[in-house]
Order: sequence, then C-alpha cells, then structure tokens
Amino acid sequence: MKRLNSTLLAAGLATFALTACSNETTTAASAVPSSDARSDEPVTSIDQGALKGVREGEVNVYRGIPFAAPPAGELRWKPPMKPADWDGVRDASAFGPSCMQPPVPPTSVYYDPPEDSSEDCLSLNIWAPADVEDAPVVVWIHGGSLRIGGAAQPVYDGTAYAERGVVFVSINYRLGVLGWLAHPDLMAESPDGLSGNYGLMDQIAALEWVEDNIDAFGGDPSNVTVMGESAGALSVTYLLTSPPAEGLFDKAIIQSTNTRNFAELGQASYDLPAAETIGAELLDTLNLDTLEAARAADAQNLTTRATLAGYAPSGTVDGKYVPRQLNEAFDDGDFAKVPVLAGFNSGEARTYRMLLPKKPETAEAYEAAIRARYGERADDFLALYPAEDMVESMLAVNRDNVFGWSTERIVRRVSESGLSAYLYLFDYCYPEMAERNLCAFHASEVPFVFSTAEKLETYPPEWPKPPVEEADVLADVLVDYWASFAATGQPVSENGPEWRPYSDGEAYLHIDESPELRQDVYPGMFEFHEQLFQEHRAADEGWFLGVGLGAEPLE
Repeated sequence: MKRLNSTLLAAGLATFALTACSNETTTAASAVPSSDARSDEPVTSIDQGALKGVREGEVNVYRGIPFAAPPAGELRWKPPMKPADWDGVRDASAFGPSCMQPPVPPTSVYYDPPEDSSEDCLSLNIWAPADVEDAPVVVWIHGGSLRIGGAAQPVYDGTAYAERGVVFVSINYRLGVLGWLAHPDLMAESPDGLSGNYGLMDQIAALEWVEDNIDAFGGDPSNVTVMGESAGALSVTYLLTSPPAEGLFDKAIIQSTNTRNFAELGQASYDLPAAETIGAELLDTLNLDTLEAARAADAQNLTTRATLAGYAPSGTVDGKYVPRQLNEAFDDGDFAKVPVLAGFNSGEARTYRMLLPKKPETAEAYEAAIRARYGERADDFLALYPAEDMVESMLAVNRDNVFGWSTERIVRRVSESGLSAYLYLFDYCYPEMAERNLCAFHASEVPFVFSTAEKLETYPPEWPKPPVEEADVLADVLVDYWASFAATGQPVSENGPEWRPYSDGEAYLHIDESPELRQDVYPGMFEFHEQLFQEHRAADEGWFLGVGLGAEPLE
C-alpha cells in the first residue's frame, strides 16, 4: 500500500488540469480623495487607512481589502507580511484578484475561472448590516481542493447573512504550489526550520486582521465563526488544531471535511514520504534547480506545470501550524474547545468517479473481491455496501471513508468534550441533479447555505440548476440555522424543525426539500470505518482511499 494515498489523489486531480495558461493580471484597488465619496457610499477607517465601500440595499459592502502584503518575489513561500497603509480613501467597491490557480476543464461541474488572478491576492471582502454594532462575525474560507476558487465567486455573496444581522467576511489564501509547497531549502531559510502551510498562515493572518479591525464594520471580534466547505472545511479543521489560531474564533461550521493522513515534515509516515521530499522531487521534475529560480518563475506557469506534474496541495504536519495528524489531535483533545456545526452530502463522490476502482463485471465478482480483502469482516462491509448495486456501493464507501466518517468523528469528539456539536446530512436532489445522476453531489449545498439560487446566470455552466422557488424556501431555513449558530452557538429556524445536538442520541438534521431531525446517520458506518482507521494507524499505514475494492487483499 506504500504511497497509495498520494498516487491515487494525484491521478484524480490530474484529470482536472489543462495545459492552457492564462496571463497573470493585477487589479489593485486605488486610493481616491475623500471628496469623491457620495453620501450613500459608506466610509470607514481601519488600521491601514480609510475605505469607501458601496451600499447595496440595507447592506454595506467592502471588497478587495488587503490583509497582507503581496506574497510575490522574495516573499513567495514566506509567511504573510503586514499590508501597506495608504493615504486618502481607498476604493473598496471591487473584488481583488483571486490567487493563482490552474485551469479547469470546461466540462467540469466546478468550472468557474476567476476574472482576475495574481500573486497579489491576499484580500478579503465584508458584507455588514448598516449601522450595526457588536454583531456576530462569520469568516468564510472557500473550497477548491486547495488548488482553485476564490472569495469573488458570486455564489459566496454574503448578503443573506448581513440581512440576518451577521457581519460576513470572505477571504482569499494562497493555493497550489504557491500556497502549500514544503522544501528543504525553505526549511533551511526559515527561523523555525519550517516550510509548507503558507495558505494556512494566510488564513490565520486574515483572522488576526478581523480581530484587529472588524469592529470598524460593526462586528464583534469576540464572536467570530470560521466557516468553510471542502478545502475550506479542511482548512477549518486545520485551524481547530492549530495553536497559532487559538483564540481567533469562537465557533466553527464545517461542510464536507476529511481527516486523511498528511505528509509530515522531516520524516516519512503513514505511507507518505516526508513533505519536503515531495517538494524537492516536484521542483526537480520542473527543472527548477534553486530556490532563486523557483521564486523567479512565472507564477501561472509554475502553478499549471506543478498541477500537471501531479502535485496535490495539502497541509503539512509541521509541529506548529498543523502540529499532529488531525485524528490524533482530536483523539487526545488537542483542539479548540468551541461549538461545531458540521455535515456532509449523500452524493459526495458523484463528481469524483475517476477516483473509484474499476467496477467488477458481476455482483458475484464484487462480493468475491470484498471477501478477499476483508475476510471475517466482509459481512459487515457488504451489509453497508452490498453487491446488488455495485456502483452505488462504490460511491457510498468513498463518501463515507473520506467525508462521512471524518465529519462524524469530529462531531463525536467535540460532543465528548462537553461542547455543543451539530451534525447534518445534505440529501436534497432536485430534478436537474437527478437527470444527471448527481444527487447531492460535493458542494451542492453551497448555493443553499448562501441563498444564492436566484443567481443562476452566475453559476458554473455545468452546474445543475436548482428550481429557484423551492431552493429559496430551503435556503431561508438553512441560512437561519447557520446565522443563528454563528450568533449564539445554537442553530434555530422558525421555519424548520428543532435541531438537537449530536449528543442527544446521535441526532442529525436530514436536509431534503423539507429538513427533518433524525438519529444515527447511516447506522454502522462510523463504527466500521473507525475500526478500519485504527487498524491502519496501528500498522503505520495511511487511511484515505484504500478501502472497498481499493483495499489491499488479505495475505
């Protein structure tokens, strides 16, 4: 099983990459004289200077605010530095560029290329109710496999939260090789002997900026919720275990995370080589012989070539920013003691079919393959993932092993610590999803938790379009839950059922067209994968995609 995790993940991610490159562009906001500000354009002052936003209904919006210096040139692969101050009033009406990222095939459900991209991308955006004080704050971390995406995507509009009295912040962070590379030469120049995790450092810098400045927008720095989906949810999970993030947030919303094993700095572990070895091999493959040459390389070209070479960005277990493997930290109580709302989608794996093993020709062959891999535990496996519908079972086992078990595990550990933890399963399948066999696919909950279903013209072209009226009804309930959790630590909606914490008989919110409180999501799932994880961990083996038909046969 050696290197199974990295090999399979790189193979899956490589299918997203194209060889086309786009030119790097920079669209920094400029300072304008304060006399240009109209009375309906909100102006506020922060540590760096004055900002002029825009008024949209009853919401003040400020976009493209730099929270760190551009991480380019000599600052590439360095911790984020303090942003520059400015004179006059800075125009904050437009989003800043997204961070550098590889192109995605137009056929992908997730094809949503940024309008602008640049290394000068460390900015954030704020939606705030007009004339509010001491409001709860949500800081959104976007998804995209730590490779793609950005805070400017229209689906992440924070208006629905501001309309519920929340100051909503969305942030950019470094992606791909520019955000997550570990390398021996970077370790040598670091005062702490570290490398990697630059994107995570960016997220922490943004949270520090929020702590220092959010009161200027009516937010309460002592009531901050971090919220993310997919890679953003993974980032929130990192933050929960990261000592430098301690005290910077008070609650967490986690949408489709995973707690797979990650490469460690300084040593090989759990089927993976040392993180700096992965980085050194990558730069060798790209014919970049020195760190100076790598820092001088064109950012877009470097990002695209690294993706095509199979580089799969992830956090590095470095002893500081990600001090331990995530599961080990949660087992020992080494995580932020804050309330958590977390969940996953019933169809998580439907858009990642390239990661599935080859389907056996018959149900009998499927069952025989499972028995060869699981021996006396095969009956337990087949009870969860039967041979009668092999494809659905293969999708389900990947969903559960990557997302479901990881999510329920976090919720369990938080509950066991005596804090409130809430679990959900997103299981809504509208007609266009069903027609394309994408029911409740990965990230399909996002338009509902932002109430942006009416913005159909801004969706990625291949995204199954929801029926707007039905979507708006469900979105009203979900945004109520998310916003009230951010405010008080308890999700409440007058139009939805009472959402009990997981500690109440493994309660969870089943989210379909009409949400319903249920108990014990996918009975037996957690117990099976937990035992599997413990076996892999004891054997110093990785725990990610080596399950089901992807598992090694018993000797």
